[in-house]
Amino acid sequence: MSIWRWADLIDFVPEHARITLGEGQTPLVRSRSIGPNAGLKNLWFKLDFVSPTASYKDRFAAATVSHMVAAGKTRCIATSSGNTGASLAAYCAAAGIQCLIAIVEGAPLGKLQQMLCYGAKLYRIRGFGADIATTSAVMALIQKWGSEPDAAVQVSSYKYSAPGMTGVETVAFDLAEQTPTIDHLFCPAGGGGLAVAAARGFRKLVERGVLGKSPAVEVVQPEGNDTMASPLRDGHTQAREVTSTTRISGLQVPTINDGHWAVNECRASGGSGHVVTDDQVWETQRRLARDEGIFTEPAGAVALAGALRAARERRLTSDAHIICMITGSGFKDPHSVEETVAATAGAPLVNLEEFSRLHES
Repeated sequence: MSIWRWADLIDFVPEHARITLGEGQTPLVRSRSIGPNAGLKNLWFKLDFVSPTASYKDRFAAATVSHMVAAGKTRCIATSSGNTGASLAAYCAAAGIQCLIAIVEGAPLGKLQQMLCYGAKLYRIRGFGADIATTSAVMALIQKWGSEPDAAVQVSSYKYSAPGMTGVETVAFDLAEQTPTIDHLFCPAGGGGLAVAAARGFRKLVERGVLGKSPAVEVVQPEGNDTMASPLRDGHTQAREVTSTTRISGLQVPTINDGHWAVNECRASGGSGHVVTDDQVWETQRRLARDEGIFTEPAGAVALAGALRAARERRLTSDAHIICMITGSGFKDPHSVEETVAATAGAPLVNLEEFSRLHES
C-alpha cells in the first residue's frame, strides 16, 4: 500500500492524479549486534531504502509528481546529488512528464545511470554542491526555468517543494503504526528536509491524538557540512552556511535550505544535533553490512554513526527506544561497493579440485 493511504494527513491530491510505485510501509528491524554491543537495548533501523528506487526520496517523488499531474505540469526542473534525481526520474516516467536534472559534481555514477535509465536529461555542474556561490547561482537558474507555465521546480526541500515534502512526513505515520514506543529518531541531514518532515509528521499525529507525544528528532551531519547540527546542539536559533568539505555523497549541501526549520522543529521535539566524521560514517557503513546484513550507502549510515556517538557520550539511556533512518541502498553507489569489499579476497577462480580441498583447510 502506498503513501496515499495517508491522503487525509498530507497535501490533498485528487485520486485520479496520484502517481504511485508502491512507496512507503518500509521495514523496521531490530539491531541484533550493533545496539547490544553499544549498550543500547532497543536500537532499531527504519529501512527506507526498501523502496521502488531504493531510497526514502520515493516518498517525496510520489507526492510532488502527483501534484504536478494535478496541476497539468509537463516538465520537471530539478536538482539532485543522486537519490532525489533517481526518484523524480522514475515517477516522472510513470506520469509521462519530461525531467531535467542539474546534478552536483560528485554524484555517484550508479545514481546517474539510474536516472538515465528512466529517461531523464542530466547535466553535472562543476562546483555545484560544494561551492556556495555556484550552488546559489544554479538554484536561481532552476527557479527561473521552473517558473514557466508548463514547468515546476522540484528540489527535496520545504523551501522549494513543500507539497512534495508532505510525502516524506509519512515516515512518521509508518513508524507510529510499527511500534508503540519511540524515544529518539536519528536522521541524516544535508539540507535538513528529512528531519523537518519527521518532526512535522509526528506533530500532526500528536495533534490528531494518535500519539501522546513526539519522539525527539535528532539531526546528524558530517563535520564537513555542519550547517545545523552544532547550532541545534549549542542552542542557536538558526542554521549557518558553510563550505562543504565532506565526502559523504548526498549530504553535501552548504546552503541553508531547510536548516532554520530543522533547528527549531527538532529542538521543539526535544531533539539535538550530532556531528560525525567521514571516517566514522564509513566504519558504520561497514559494520551495518557485516554485523547486521544491511548494506546502505554512506549517507544512510550517518544516523547510526550519530546514535553511536551519542551513546559513547552518555547522551542516551541504555533502555531508550531508538530508531535510525537508513535512507539509501549501498548498491546505488559503486564506489561504496568497491570500498566495502576492498579488504576481502574477492571471488577467486578455482578449479574443481582446488574447490574440493577448501573444506580441508
